[in-house]
Parts: sequence; C-alpha cells; structure tokens
Amino acid sequence: MAEQLVELNVTGMHCNNCAMSIHKLLEKKGLRDILVDFAGEEVKFSNNNGADLGDIVKGIEGLGYKVVDDPATQVTPFYEKVENKFIFCAILTAPLLLHMVLPWHFLQLPIVQLLLCLPVFLVGCLHFGKSAINSLKGGVPNMDVLIFVGSTAAFVYSLVGTIENLGEHYQFYETCATIITLVLLGNVLEKRSVTQTTSAVKDLVKIQQVNANRVVNGGVEVISAKEVRPGDTLLVNQGDKIPVDGEVLSGNASVDEAMLTGESMPVEKEKYDTVIGGTIVQNGNIRMLATKVGANTVLAQIIELMKKAQAAKPPVQKLGDKVASIFVPVVILIALLTFGITYFAMHTGLQIALMNAIAVLVISCPCAMGLATPTAVMVGLGRAAKNGILIKGGDTIEAVAHTKYVVFDKTGTLTTGKFSINYIKVEGKATVEQIRGMIVAIEERSNHPIAKSLVTGLKSRPQTKLILKSAQEEKGLGMRAEDVDGNHYFLGTGKSVKEDDFNLSLYKNQKLLAQIAIDDEVKPEAAELIAQLKKMNIVPVLLSGDKNNRCLKVAKLIGIDDVYSEQLPDGKLTVIDMYKQKGKTIMIGDGINDAPALTKADVGVSMNDASQVAIQSARVILLNTDLNSVVKFLQISKHTLITIKQNLFWAFAYNIVAIPIAALGFLNPMVGAFAMAFSDVVVIGNSLRLKAKKIGPPTP
Repeated sequence: MAEQLVELNVTGMHCNNCAMSIHKLLEKKGLRDILVDFAGEEVKFSNNNGADLGDIVKGIEGLGYKVVDDPATQVTPFYEKVENKFIFCAILTAPLLLHMVLPWHFLQLPIVQLLLCLPVFLVGCLHFGKSAINSLKGGVPNMDVLIFVGSTAAFVYSLVGTIENLGEHYQFYETCATIITLVLLGNVLEKRSVTQTTSAVKDLVKIQQVNANRVVNGGVEVISAKEVRPGDTLLVNQGDKIPVDGEVLSGNASVDEAMLTGESMPVEKEKYDTVIGGTIVQNGNIRMLATKVGANTVLAQIIELMKKAQAAKPPVQKLGDKVASIFVPVVILIALLTFGITYFAMHTGLQIALMNAIAVLVISCPCAMGLATPTAVMVGLGRAAKNGILIKGGDTIEAVAHTKYVVFDKTGTLTTGKFSINYIKVEGKATVEQIRGMIVAIEERSNHPIAKSLVTGLKSRPQTKLILKSAQEEKGLGMRAEDVDGNHYFLGTGKSVKEDDFNLSLYKNQKLLAQIAIDDEVKPEAAELIAQLKKMNIVPVLLSGDKNNRCLKVAKLIGIDDVYSEQLPDGKLTVIDMYKQKGKTIMIGDGINDAPALTKADVGVSMNDASQVAIQSARVILLNTDLNSVVKFLQISKHTLITIKQNLFWAFAYNIVAIPIAALGFLNPMVGAFAMAFSDVVVIGNSLRLKAKKIGPPTP
C-alpha cells in the first residue's frame, strides 16, 4: 500500500505533555513519521498501514483536542477563551480572597462563600477536569490532573464543612477559587509567550499571504497568491511582494531578499534572472513568469523544513520528557504520603494535613519541564532563520555542541566559485574557437559552480557551436558527452602527475584536445572565519577534489594546516569518517560530489547556491553565501543549548525545592498556585531572551 502523508490542524494543545499524549495515541495506531507541534497546532504522520482517518481524528478528539480545517479561520467561542475564563473567575475570587478586609460581613457566611466559589469551581472542572481526564486516557497525565485533584479536594472539604456546619476551620473556598484563578492566569501568560516563540514561522507564513497581479488578455486581474498557476504572467510593481517563484520576462528591479538570506543589500534583477516569492521589489517594475507555486516555492519549503525542525527533539529533551511522563503519578503519591504522615503520624488536624497535601499538588509543575526544550529550540531556529541560516532539526543544535573539526570543501565554499579561464593550451588540431564551443556546450548541462562560471565567461567570446545529443555528470570527475555525429567527449579534472596550473582536461574520443587553467578567488571573509574557529579550539580542514598545489595555495592564504586534495566522493567519505572517530565533525560543502560527505558528517552544512542534492543531504543550509554565517550558526546553536540547560535546571530545581517545602507545611496552597502559575512563564521568558540576546564572538 502506498504511503500517505497526513496533515491535521489540531487546536487545544498548550504544552509538550499534550503533544506527547497525541504522539502516544498515534504510535499505538501503528502510524510512522509522527510530528506533533503543540505551538503550531499541527499533527503530521505517515499512514502506511491504511488506518481509518476518521478513527484517528475521533481518537485525537477523544483526548480533548479539536481537529479543524484551518486554525486561522477557526473562531473560538467567547466562553472557551482562556482569557475570558480568567476574568470571570477573578471577579468572583476577589471578594472571597479579600473577605477579611472588606467591610461586608455577609461575605464571611459559608453559604455566600459557597455561591461565589461554585461558578469558579465549575469553570475549573470544565477547563482542568476535562484536560485531566483526557490526559489520563492518553496515558500521559499532565499538570491539570494535579490542579483538578487539589482544587476539588479543597472544595469538597469546604462543602462537607458547610453542610455539616462544622465552623470556619472547614472553610477553604477561597483556596479552591484562588488556585483555579491563578493557574488560569498562568495559562493566559503561557499562551501569549508560546505564541511569541513561534513568531518566526508565523512571520514567514504571513509573507505567503499576498495578492498577485496576473496579466490576462492584455489586462491585469488581482488574485490571491494561492490562485497563481505555473506559466502565469505576473506584473510586480515597486513596493510589492513577489507572490511566487519565477523568472523575469522584462523590466529591471532592486529586490530585497533579506527575509531569505538575512542580507540587507538589495539584489539587482533583470531579464532571465530568477526571483523568489515573498521577497520585496524596492525599486523598479518587472513582468515575470510563474515557475513554482504553492508548496513548491522556496518559501513554502523553508516553512516546511522549519516546522519539521521544531518537531525534531534534541537528545537533551529526552530526559525532560521521561521525567515529565512519570512526574504526575509521583507527585500524587508524595501528596498522599504528606497527608498520611501529617495526619496520622504527626497527629495534626485534618485541615492542616489536607492543606499541606493540596499545596504539594498545586506547586508541582511538570509543564515547565515539558516547555524547557521546545520553546528554546523554536526561538533559536527562528533567530537562525532571520540570519539566513536554515537548520533542519532541533537535534542539530545539540549535535554541533563540542564540535572539534570543521571540514571545508574548497570550490564555492571557501572560494567565490566564480571562475575565469586563465589559459587554454590546445594539444590537438582543433582551434581555440572550437575548444571554447565544446566547453560551453558541455558545461551548459552541469550545475557545478565551475561549469556555470565558465559558460558565463565564454558566452561573449568567439566560439564554434557544438550540438550535443547527450551529456552526463560524473560525481567528482567531470562531464561526459556525445555529439550528434557520435563523437564522445570528456571534460573534467582528471588526476595529473604534474603540479602545473592546468586543472581541467578536454578529451575527444579518448584523445587529449586541450588543457585548461582556471582559477577563482578566495572569499574575503574566509581568513577571518578560520581565525574565529581556531579561537574556539576547532580545527579547520580543507577537503577538495582540486589539485594539491591549488589546495595548498588557498590553505596557506587563509590559515588551514590540514589539507586533503584530489579526493573523489569515496575519498571524502574516508576522510570524514577518520575525523568523526576523533571528535564531532561538521562538513561544509556545495557540490554534488559533497553530498555523501555532508550526510556522513555529524552535521552537514550546505551553501544556498549549492546543488539540490547537496541541499537535501545537509542538515543546515546557509541561505546566503557569507561565511560569517558559519560562526553565527555555531553561536546561535551554543546559546540555544545553554538556554535549554538553564530552562531544565530551573524546572528541576523549582520542583525539587518547592515540593518538600509544601510537604513540610511551610507553604499556603494559594502561594503554591501563584508560584506554579509563574514557573512556566519563567521558562518561556528565558527562551524568549534568545530573540534579542547579544551573541558575541564565541569563546573556547
């Protein structure tokens, strides 16, 4: 049976525990490739066993969540909004909490307190009780179980005291109402904070929501970008966003591509240039042909990669998830022990024992542990994306920690990739014009940076045209081609014994026709990058298929000591494997021949102008070709990991300290509820610091 990728919009998830319960349900149903993003309200999975989609949706909704067509158009009823629940409860809780200081004595009457508390308790039952029961169904009990049990215990205890007329020592209605109100306040703040952590993806989604001017029968009609089809002609004016990917048919424009590359300088576009959907025309007007629309645009693919990245858990999160999954049963056990020891062993009153047990329940916070990692990862990935760095997985952030080696490909990575022919040495009877024609015809069929540069450089030079029947690229070697007359050509590096300046050879029917000396310039920021890496105690390595003398020349210029030259793809794999055994290794490359090495390294980093194969193989894509992005990537990853560790430390330390204090009776349940409500906000707030945190040059 064909594998079916299913995407669902699920509302009602508010923390990682919610995501875990849905994940567990889908696993039980035998589904694979499960991605649950609680902040983005998305659930994705591969339905390869033919499971009934209706049954899956019913199962998710049975856990208390809602599957909707589009969350953006979904209108939440007034009474279901957590903000409105909080305001309603706060109005009724205020007189309960302040009844000792307010001049109205009737507020102290048990029946009045019951009438004020009852609506708040019912809201709490619907909000926390429903979530608690559903989380128990899902096998991942959440924080709401603790809140529900704690507030219910206080309410039932007070209700019994009122019915039996046992006096004010049994009146804890304000405790019940305050617990519910403060936790709702925490939910409000948490919801707003989590929304901020996902702002990077939401900003990109907003960029997609634009109109397009489609040229039809000489006129122009305004349509949504979603309605654009490949082959449509579009008019884009100054100040407009380019709606989809395409090619310029006519006109000139300066285009701001900062949202994609992080570069502030506009890029000049003219006829035949490619343009990217979501970028902004700052000056000029263009008429363009739509080539990629919908999910095929660069922007849509970036959004998809970012969503998948946020769902990929770093290994450090597994500890938090493991503890969070057993946390609630352990806390309930501690609360029962607290009650038993306080009441039976220490012979305190029933109300003191109960209040201590309730304090244990309401001060505990498994959500802080569940939110510690995903919120930091979301903010870190968002900051990287705004700097033109696309990280494919949250686990990549941890993978680059303690990096020991950064291995660079040379051409197009450390060098500009813009080549020029210094000299052509003709070996046979062919003329220079014929040789140029052969080079252009063969290299036009290649995506390699050298090929693109040679074609651009030679097009304006005198040449004799050659018509090819077929051409094929061989990884790490060059191009093989056949012309219409059946002649076979090979243009490639070919290992030479001589250490001369010729680095390309052209053969016709296995006879050497010409040797070509080409050269490109080293990127101006390459030496600075290598110096930065050395300061971080990271060893830079040059790994290239180019000739030894050229590799040594570049290495010496920028300060690299470890050089491996004339390496084919299998040779590159061997070198990467050797370094991986010594320590964490990052590989940075851009060619088809780099793809296996990018996959083999602990983390593969690809340049944006790289081949599609290299981009697919890498775990990090630099959307601009500025090498300083490598340092930014390492810095952001380092600080994101620091934030995760800080969050986990706070979450664990808070619970380890707070629970014993509550168990020993040093904490009022209302103070406990207040502390618990803000523990999540502290974790999310620390994650949000990453957005604006000054990230300086890394230190060893």
